[in-house]
Amino acid sequence: MNTKVILVRDVKNLGEEGDIKEVARGYARNYLLPRKFVVPHNKGNLAMIAGRRAAIEKKKEEKRGTALGLKERIEALTMKIVMPMGDNGKLFGSVTSAAIADELGRMGIAIERKRVEVPGHTIKSQGNYKIKVRLYENQEATLNVAVNPKEEKAAADASAPAAPAAETAQPPAPGGEAPVAEAAQSPGGEAPTAEAAQPPAEEAPAPEPAID
Repeated sequence: MNTKVILVRDVKNLGEEGDIKEVARGYARNYLLPRKFVVPHNKGNLAMIAGRRAAIEKKKEEKRGTALGLKERIEALTMKIVMPMGDNGKLFGSVTSAAIADELGRMGIAIERKRVEVPGHTIKSQGNYKIKVRLYENQEATLNVAVNPKEEKAAADASAPAAPAAETAQPPAPGGEAPVAEAAQSPGGEAPTAEAAQPPAEEAPAPEPAID
């Protein structure tokens, strides 16, 4: 058996402050009334809510403004989702309303997953989709979602070790001397040696005479 109550604060999945609702007696007695979410529906409480109607309407107007801001943010972006898929574009898995709500959350937009309406409940193929997001009251936003294949090959290439350089330093010759570096030949056809490239060694200064 149900009973009428008046909400004195917003209750998720039930209604907003000032709403009159019919709920199960046990739900009202054991949950709503002890937590002061509602008051019984009677003349005194109706008069009390009537006196608060202006403040309640102001809160609703603020919620409408917040929802409008969310609508603008959502419709300004394109959500890109990368999924593994076959050559025919069929996904190995699916994209659900929960996945989209979670991705919106990572973008700083908190939306309940039940407010995200995916065509056919899940996306199972590559493509571009328009997702309806229900906001406050009758406001809605349209989210553009692009589902693209996961580039497994690119990821594998990125994780592979770098190839060795084409030219590597040669080990020293058995005599201990560094190998002569190859260079462009001079017009006469002779390649300069490594010694020619080295500056002449400076002579050590003569020792100064000792002072008695």
